[in-house]
Amino acid sequence: MIDTNDTVSQPVQAYYNILTAGPTEFDEGRLRAILADDLVFEGPIAGHVVGAEPFIKGVFGFIDTMRSLTMLHQLRAESTAATLYDAEMPDGTVRFAEFFQLDGGKIQSLRLLYDATEYRARGGR
Repeated sequence: MIDTNDTVSQPVQAYYNILTAGPTEFDEGRLRAILADDLVFEGPIAGHVVGAEPFIKGVFGFIDTMRSLTMLHQLRAESTAATLYDAEMPDGTVRFAEFFQLDGGKIQSLRLLYDATEYRARGGR
């Protein structure tokens, strides 16, 4: 079932707008506003992290090294979303998949999948 309201699409789109704005335009307040305070994040480098604040710091590190982001696929249904994108890093492209769980217009959990070895080799930190 496709989500016909904006409870999923607005926060996910806002998240990618923040990622692609670049480090000089990083809007920490806007990012914080779309994340649950007790956000659950899982990623290859960070592992399992609970709380929006550590995630926000990690996002800035990604934005600071990423050159561009090309969205390949995005699916939204009910309270979930999934995306597949390529990020151009200083030394090449890395593919990422993100899986979102939302509630009340906020991102409650985010699971990020990518090859951490490749990410670091391409200049990610």
